[in-house]
Amino acid sequence: MRLSTEEARARFAAARVARLGTVSAGGVPHLVPVTFAVVGERVVFVVDDKPKSSRRLRRLDNIAANPAVCLLVDRYDDDWSRLWWVRADGTATVVPHGEAFVEQAVDALAARYPAYVERRPDGPVVSIEVADWTGWAAAPMRGPWA
Repeated sequence: MRLSTEEARARFAAARVARLGTVSAGGVPHLVPVTFAVVGERVVFVVDDKPKSSRRLRRLDNIAANPAVCLLVDRYDDDWSRLWWVRADGTATVVPHGEAFVEQAVDALAARYPAYVERRPDGPVVSIEVADWTGWAAAPMRGPWA
C-alpha cells in the first residue's frame, strides 16, 4: 500500500540510517549509507570524523555536479507483512560553515546520535530540500517502524 506523505516522512525520520544516492557529472551512480536528521522539510547529514581516505568525498563532488539526490530507508523482515520503504527525493546543497543553519543541523544530528555529542562533527553539512516523500508498506503499522 502506498504511504501518505505524512506517514512516509514519519517513518523516514524514525529510521537510524539512510542510503544516499548521487550521480556523477558523467552519469555514474554512487550509493552510501549516511546518518541523518530531518529538520523541517530538509534532511541533513554531515561529513564526520569516521575514518575516510579524504574529506574530498565522491558524494560531495557528485552533489556539486548534480544536486538531484535521493535517500532511501527501509525495513526488511522475514515476515513480509512487515516490509516497508520510504524514499526522499530532493536537491542537495553543501552549506557553508558560518551559516546559522550549520549549527542547527549539527544540533539535530547530535540529538539523534550520541557519538556526535561526544565528538561534535566539523565537516561539511549537506542539506537536502525534500521535494517528494514516497513510500510503500506491505500492511498498515503503528510505530515504531524500525
